[in-house]
Amino acid sequence: MTDTQSHGVLPSQGIAEMINDDAITLSHPADSDQIQPASLDLRLGDRAWRVRASFLPGERRTMAQRLPDFAMHEIDLKQGTVLEKGCVYLVELREALALPGNVSAIANAKSSTGRLDLFTRLITDGATEFDRVEAGYRGPLYAEISPRSFSVLARPGLRLNQIRFHRGRAALTDSELSALHDDVRLVDGPAHIDDGLGFSVDLDRGKDAIVGYRAKPHTGLIDLDKLGHYAIPDFWEEVRAPEGRIILDPGAFYILVSREAVHVPPDYAAEMAPYLAMVGEFRVHYAGFFDPGFGHSATGGTGSRGVLEVRCHEAPFALEHGQIVGRLVYERMSERPDRLYGADLKSNYQGQSLKLSKHFRG
Repeated sequence: MTDTQSHGVLPSQGIAEMINDDAITLSHPADSDQIQPASLDLRLGDRAWRVRASFLPGERRTMAQRLPDFAMHEIDLKQGTVLEKGCVYLVELREALALPGNVSAIANAKSSTGRLDLFTRLITDGATEFDRVEAGYRGPLYAEISPRSFSVLARPGLRLNQIRFHRGRAALTDSELSALHDDVRLVDGPAHIDDGLGFSVDLDRGKDAIVGYRAKPHTGLIDLDKLGHYAIPDFWEEVRAPEGRIILDPGAFYILVSREAVHVPPDYAAEMAPYLAMVGEFRVHYAGFFDPGFGHSATGGTGSRGVLEVRCHEAPFALEHGQIVGRLVYERMSERPDRLYGADLKSNYQGQSLKLSKHFRG
């Protein structure tokens, strides 16, 4: 890769090239669907540690150097291990990096991970931030995992987070975003563009309709390999909003949905921006990547709602229908991917509305 190549998010074929060039190394052969249109799924390795606190290695320090300060015991994942709610774990990943000097990366939880309130972050050697990989990084990758609502059963090979690679500036300015919306319409209603594309919450879905779900505080275990297996009422309470309003309880976790149907054209990707304190006493969306083709009509979508993973913090908060709760930052691809969300992949959430993770029936 050279500096003469286009700036932007690297597409699926660029990620495959990085694997062939050993810029991404794999301790096990790649899964057939591991490469996504604009990201690479990361897989849990065999070793994990229960740690007493979340931590970062710090500049010029490796994870191996810091682990003795925090590790409580080592865990062999090969037979399957329960990751308990409220605990923090560190897991080696099957992927490592030897990035070129002009390529950086950012990581995020996968959609199903966020919808289980399974807080997952990427860590590198020398890291001073979570989920960020500096250009030119060479070394191993680790996932910090902290189940918040449900204890889970995990095994090697599970894909809980994903990584997106950037070359140069990728994010669109507001003027560029406005021009793109005028050209292809990014949402099905008015476009609220201010440091990204704003989106609001849908709490008016009809009389007595379910507007969301709230995680039950005491539930059974979720085996992350079992898809379409669990009954919704065993883990979730239905949320209704007859007056177009709900009050979020501190510490509770909710699955809600955006009022807008979102569209990500094939030559672009998007990311849910970090929580802003001025929005309210809650955090929206742990899983923030939207792939090229999400909600795109040519790939089986007519706009797809954004599913919102919401956790309330210090004080009860009244959330109103149509309230702006977050924003999407659109990024240009360095080139169009050779596969698109919903078209060439078994995409679980194309054309979605309110939807729990793929582990639940119905």
